[in-house]
Amino acid sequence: MHEELIRELSVITEEEQRILAGRQEIDQQIYTEKKEMIVDCDKLLQKGKLIQVRPHTRFVHFPEHRHNYIEVIYMCQGATTHIINGNRILLKTGELLFLNQNAVQEILPAGKEDIAVNFIVLPEFFDTAFSMISGEENMLKTFLVDALCGKDGETSYLHFHVADILPVQNLVENMVWTIFYDSSNKRSCTQITMGLLFLQLLNYMDKMETGRNRFDTEVMAAVLSYVDEHYRNGTLSELAGQMNTDIYWLSREIKKQTGKTYKELLQEKRMQQAVWLLTNSAVSVSDIIESVGYDNTSYFYRKFREKYGMSPKEYRMNQKESLSEDWNCKKGRSFM
Repeated sequence: MHEELIRELSVITEEEQRILAGRQEIDQQIYTEKKEMIVDCDKLLQKGKLIQVRPHTRFVHFPEHRHNYIEVIYMCQGATTHIINGNRILLKTGELLFLNQNAVQEILPAGKEDIAVNFIVLPEFFDTAFSMISGEENMLKTFLVDALCGKDGETSYLHFHVADILPVQNLVENMVWTIFYDSSNKRSCTQITMGLLFLQLLNYMDKMETGRNRFDTEVMAAVLSYVDEHYRNGTLSELAGQMNTDIYWLSREIKKQTGKTYKELLQEKRMQQAVWLLTNSAVSVSDIIESVGYDNTSYFYRKFREKYGMSPKEYRMNQKESLSEDWNCKKGRSFM
């Protein structure tokens, strides 16, 4: 991270000065008015704002708490230790930690050189990011949906080990800089940057650790990556061979962790690709069917209608009409 930002974030705050002067615990009034320790966005966000950053408070134990917002923690320098739903996490320089509203978090005291920033984020801020990653199912999208709905999903946190991924580091630093220095067009810049960050993180799901154990995460990252690359003709036996694991065990794990069979994951990916081609190209339906891996045309038509309630041709026409209506609406607004 840029030296100027590190210097600014390293400044001892008034709260930290009181701690260093002998206060043994956090000042709960800074974070909430309630008896239950739920950190309140109204205490940390200016009215009307959807996102803010603040340096993590050092030198003191932060007791168990939850948030009524989505928290993203970025470790600028050093390390901090978090206990989330009983899982001990060491957050190191350059790593990211996403927490949903239902995660129970405890933080051990950090030293002077341990510099972290907390993003306080209201759910509606993620609208742009969600639209940018909504093309296919993935664990990041599922986590975001659960967080936006306030649901206590299977994963209460996402821990990304991305210190060596330069595009991710640049995007996070850009957001910190834009918010910390209150740059112009801040909301649009940060919403788009968050969406770009999510798109980058989708490329590094193998570096993600969740509320599940890391082995499970790595297994599913390998499965989803294989499906993305081999949806035309990939097989479960080939995947099991590449992963050096038993095919029956792998089949059960896929079903347990996704709620879907390998065949269903493959079919879902093929349909997603078919829909993309129908919407964004003039390729004939018969060629699309072949290109996404189906050799039985009638089967494809049946499955497509089951999923979308119409034929591929009707779907393409509806998309064209929708785009035309959107264009006319925008065109009309430009003359108002």
